[in-house]
Amino acid sequence: MSAGEHTFTGLPGGVAVSGLCVYDWPAADGVRGGTPHMHLACSEAYVVTGGRGAVQTLTASGYEVTPLAPGRVAWFTPGTIHRLVNEGDLRITVLMQNSGLPEAGDAVLTLPPEYLADPETYAAATTIPAEAPEAERERIARARRDLALDGYRALREASGPEPLAAFHRAAAALVRPRIAEWRRRWRSGAVAAAAATGEQLDRLERGDASYLAEAVVRAELPAEQGKFGMCGRLDVYPGP
Repeated sequence: MSAGEHTFTGLPGGVAVSGLCVYDWPAADGVRGGTPHMHLACSEAYVVTGGRGAVQTLTASGYEVTPLAPGRVAWFTPGTIHRLVNEGDLRITVLMQNSGLPEAGDAVLTLPPEYLADPETYAAATTIPAEAPEAERERIARARRDLALDGYRALREASGPEPLAAFHRAAAALVRPRIAEWRRRWRSGAVAAAAATGEQLDRLERGDASYLAEAVVRAELPAEQGKFGMCGRLDVYPGP
């Protein structure tokens, strides 16, 4: 294995980081917060930096509410439907597995079933045009949040496991065309980061510490600030 064959320049472990101010828009149920959705291949972690609130989660094991306050870290695995609730200026640093994958579509909103039938119908209900005026982008973000809450409430109130399983199947069908691109991002991110560590361990085992002379320091500012995300306004940092 040649020196530097598995160079990785992203954040440690191939994670992605963003700053999140959770929406305080009230919904029909009187709760303020974001859009319920599910990731299919990425675990997600919240580091709470300010305010207070909660994350509602729905899995095959049932419905839970996890309180969020400064200093708390909460995380969950793929398949967890989650809805952030803002009870007062909730601010979070979000850590996401497989940097770049969420931006490549690894999230499906809990829209009613008729909106999950095909990628075109789903995109028409969820896409926020980047070139639209801010007021229009906010209108679309709120509309898709409320639409996702309709589907989310139906899943929470359903009896038996089939409605949730049907949502899982629909979500998997929606993202299937993206899998080849996801693999590319995964290999250049998390896989490359793990391989770089393996190469370093091999070299240390041989008594070769020369790679330590290649140490670098990096710092980044957000590549985009105040972006309308699924859960709130995002400050997004560049990936590798």
